[in-house]
Amino acid sequence: MGDLRPLHCYFVCATPRSGSTLLCETLSATGVAGRPAEYFETLRSTGLPRQPRQYFDGLLDDPAVQRLGETIPGTPEAPGAFAEHLRAALTAGTTGNGVFGAKVMWGHLPDLAARIKSLPGYERRPTVEALASLFPGVRYVQVLRRDKVAQAVSLWKAVQTRRWRDDGVQERDAELFYSRPAIGHLVDQLTAQEQAWSSWLRTTGQPPLRIVYEEYARAPAANVGDVLWRLGIDAGAARDVPETIMRAQSDALSREWLARFEADEREAVA
Repeated sequence: MGDLRPLHCYFVCATPRSGSTLLCETLSATGVAGRPAEYFETLRSTGLPRQPRQYFDGLLDDPAVQRLGETIPGTPEAPGAFAEHLRAALTAGTTGNGVFGAKVMWGHLPDLAARIKSLPGYERRPTVEALASLFPGVRYVQVLRRDKVAQAVSLWKAVQTRRWRDDGVQERDAELFYSRPAIGHLVDQLTAQEQAWSSWLRTTGQPPLRIVYEEYARAPAANVGDVLWRLGIDAGAARDVPETIMRAQSDALSREWLARFEADEREAVA
């Protein structure tokens, strides 16, 4: 990619609501770890990020899912558009020391692989090999969240509000509603996606750096230094990261739904 090629790259491999935003925000705040964001989140079929109902294939007839907003058709991605998008992503995601970071959800990987194959000379190259060629020295960071029910509850709230982080801005008005089938569907989906990442990462030939959300979130400003070290990034010029960089979105409603879902599950097997 000419002068835009970074010197050191990494991908944060995640599932929705796994804590990856907290990790990426703290890495970005250091000023030396690239600016990891979801540069490859749009679907080739629509040109848009995944929309609420698109998380619920196989459950679209459920009344709770039908209460979500209609899916916008969008416009399919134009052939050949990825080369320019890749250049823009490399520019946006690379800090002055040559480090590039990006976040990729499991649901983004198939489209990213197909887009790479659209590049001249990459049509037949395996995805792992192509990524290593396009992103020099690429490393992989897998974010794990142990409590899948809490993760699913967080995602169910997010698809209703369409808010994916809490940065102090007042939330949009939204009538939030509980749904055991929707949360259960998301528990299964998130579990399967995390397992799929683990399987795919084994094909890269290098052990990923694994970050457990519940452990990292206890002291993100302190833990980010260890992540830099494990990624081989010189932290000498790193900026201090404020402990309050992000707010946790779990609240009383989240805890109520978590308890309700677990009670529903116990009753179902009783």
